[in-house]
Amino acid sequence: MRKRVLITGGAGFIGSHVADLLLDRGYSVRILDSLTPQVHGLSGTPPAYLNPEAEFIMGDVRDAHAVERALADIDAVIHLAAFVGVGQSMYDMVSYIQVNECGTAVLLEALAKRPVRRLVVASSMSIYGEGAARRADGSMVSPSERSLEQLRRGAWEIEDEEGALTPIPTPETKQPSLSSVYALNKYAQERLCLIAGRAYGIPTVALRFFNVFGTRQALSNPYTGVLAIFASRLLNNRPPLIFEDGLQQRDFVHVSDVAQACLLALETERGLGDAFNVGSGQQRTVLSIAEDLAHVMGRTDVRPHVLGKYRAGDIRHCFADISHSRSMLGFEPRTDFREALAELAEWLSGQVAEDRVEHAAKELESRGLVA
Repeated sequence: MRKRVLITGGAGFIGSHVADLLLDRGYSVRILDSLTPQVHGLSGTPPAYLNPEAEFIMGDVRDAHAVERALADIDAVIHLAAFVGVGQSMYDMVSYIQVNECGTAVLLEALAKRPVRRLVVASSMSIYGEGAARRADGSMVSPSERSLEQLRRGAWEIEDEEGALTPIPTPETKQPSLSSVYALNKYAQERLCLIAGRAYGIPTVALRFFNVFGTRQALSNPYTGVLAIFASRLLNNRPPLIFEDGLQQRDFVHVSDVAQACLLALETERGLGDAFNVGSGQQRTVLSIAEDLAHVMGRTDVRPHVLGKYRAGDIRHCFADISHSRSMLGFEPRTDFREALAELAEWLSGQVAEDRVEHAAKELESRGLVA
């Protein structure tokens, strides 16, 4: 009998790719999604890219009746439903806490009454705050948040009392440092699932996604992934807006690799009750990403605009150490970054994006969250 999997938030960017992979591997897939207008627009209908073989239920993860209906005859759950975005979380706190934390609690209370054979929850690299680093003498350190005084004078790099620090890949053993409401939400989601999973005998795995990119990202959502935000600007002949100096480093992982990690977490018998990094294991600067994207989109005439300002909740460097995921889950990123960018550019050529980035930036500035 085919294993039946519920994907919460399954109509979204990551969830739809996970659904495609599971269906291809012989799973039966049900999706619970509220089709949030900020992500899906106002049509109220599932996106055209959604696999017709997946059963779709329109419903909110905060609605206990919808969740219980979605869980009927389900063997495993991949919990992706969440509001995403550091910037927006810093002022729309109630919505983020209600959806991300209360929504997860609703799901877990339903699972306590109807346990499943596996629960996979999407966590985030944002829980780390600043990524791991080392001092000049080679000793490892967990950097503190940069002070407002440091940021206001445009001294962007991480440092401590010994001097400048060099960023290094961040392992799962680094203690969380929650510098935004979104980071707090994702850590709460992760811990809620691991705690409830242990209490109710549900084998649970948490996946800490780094910066996911690929086709189907919501281009008109100004708080989504940075590559989609840059693409939205370029599609409208406007320069990507980059905070600080653009030299902050991130780990960009393709959505197909993320979907593979979800499948591995669903099937593994190792690492249950644990959290795993899901990244490419490579670091790139935000400025280089904007330039690379402009190149593959044929928009090298549109130069990124480096703002020289900081945004509350942002961190300087964070990229993944994926050795734990490799050894325990068998996770191995397969996607070549350049090829993935070319694929993304081809998809973007047929897309229309409403550029809301400047509006979002002004919203943050009006609240004192950009300086």
